[in-house]
Amino acid sequence: MAFESLTDKLQNVFKKLRGKGKLTEEDVKTALKEVKMALLEADVNFKVVKQFVKTAEEKAVGTDVLNGLNPAQTVIKLVNDELVAIMGSETDEVSFKPGKAITVIMMAGLQGAGKTTATAKMAKRFKNKGKKSLLVACDIYRPAAIEQLRINAETVDVDFFSLGSDVKPPVIAKQAVEYAEKNGHNVVILDTAGRLHVDEDMMAELEEIKKTVDVHQTILVVDAMTGQDAVNVAKEFDEKVGVDGVILSKLDGDTRGGAALSIKAVTGKPIFYCGMGEKLDDLEQFHPDRIASRILGMGDVLSLIEKAQESIDIDEDKSRDMAKRMKKGQFDFEDYLESMKQMKNMGGLAGIMGMLPGMGMKASDIEGMVDEKKMAHMEAIVLSMTPQERRNPKLLNPRRKFRIAKGAGVDIAEVNRFVKQFEQSQKMMKQMGGNKHGRGMFGGLGGFGGFGGGRRPF
Repeated sequence: MAFESLTDKLQNVFKKLRGKGKLTEEDVKTALKEVKMALLEADVNFKVVKQFVKTAEEKAVGTDVLNGLNPAQTVIKLVNDELVAIMGSETDEVSFKPGKAITVIMMAGLQGAGKTTATAKMAKRFKNKGKKSLLVACDIYRPAAIEQLRINAETVDVDFFSLGSDVKPPVIAKQAVEYAEKNGHNVVILDTAGRLHVDEDMMAELEEIKKTVDVHQTILVVDAMTGQDAVNVAKEFDEKVGVDGVILSKLDGDTRGGAALSIKAVTGKPIFYCGMGEKLDDLEQFHPDRIASRILGMGDVLSLIEKAQESIDIDEDKSRDMAKRMKKGQFDFEDYLESMKQMKNMGGLAGIMGMLPGMGMKASDIEGMVDEKKMAHMEAIVLSMTPQERRNPKLLNPRRKFRIAKGAGVDIAEVNRFVKQFEQSQKMMKQMGGNKHGRGMFGGLGGFGGFGGGRRPF
């Protein structure tokens, strides 16, 4: 997540306040001075930081410990409230025209911001809401962009429209809307051209498209990794062509995250979604309160639950059966594969742990704990087993293990170690009576999560 460094610095600030009975003015000023430096280092707009500290200080000075909260928790609450306030207190969503009217959405952004990918990601979200989208290739200057959009549209199973690279974008947009009217589409998403920097030609083209078709919403895609530049780009686009909302791409990268904390405050425009990976599923709705919670190291359980609901497709009867068998220590290697599949759909074990409250770990810490390479070896071992061997691990004699090791491309010792760990987990689950909440992926984590790196993460 982009806020790793900021989270660490804020945690250090809060540690210094523990044990105090009341917040003195000096305590507040010292703590907020450190918060200010942490925010500036995260590339948050300096005007935003100045207002943030001013408001927080006014609320904090002389505040008694509230409802049993200690001073550290009081300051955490104050910082949390202000973080939410600067990012926009409410969660905003792309709006659609009522009834059967076609909603035209124009995507804008600089070259390399991830606009074409974000277009397909958004179409997939709309599809899950019952919308029939048409992705329109209006970037006529890069044939690769047209092909990329076509492939992405095919991947997410939505319709694609292109007139090639010899027709002007406003004409393409107009004909696309006419095509949508005839073919029952209720959302048309225009993927426009980007440039390496904001220029008059690009802005003129966007304005011409808006004059030619009734654009309901203009959405700007900005790259979180560009930090404060992303905020400046958003401001320029809004001033010249008008922006209704923002998609912040690459927020999962090793960035300082200042753009997420500044865009709303500087431009007044909400962040609709944030890109959290390269897959076409990796687009999350931007919830200011949840992002603030992540920044403060308090996890994001709600987003984790939503991600599970969206990512995991498991039969309820099958899920209950797995839970019962786990309680009895009767789970097998088929269950292992199911758990690994579900965990991958949610971004892997490291991604899940990063959303859990109280873990208090950076991504680098999690990576050290979870050996993804070793987990891949474990999966290869299971895939090298026959279906009968997966369902009945007792069949695994030395001859079979040797064949499995050869098929998985690992040493026989690694197979023996894995099978032994598996048997130990079976015994442990049987002794514990299983996790009464253990269903599907979360049940699988309880039994299998520790195989990756020699240490149990939970």
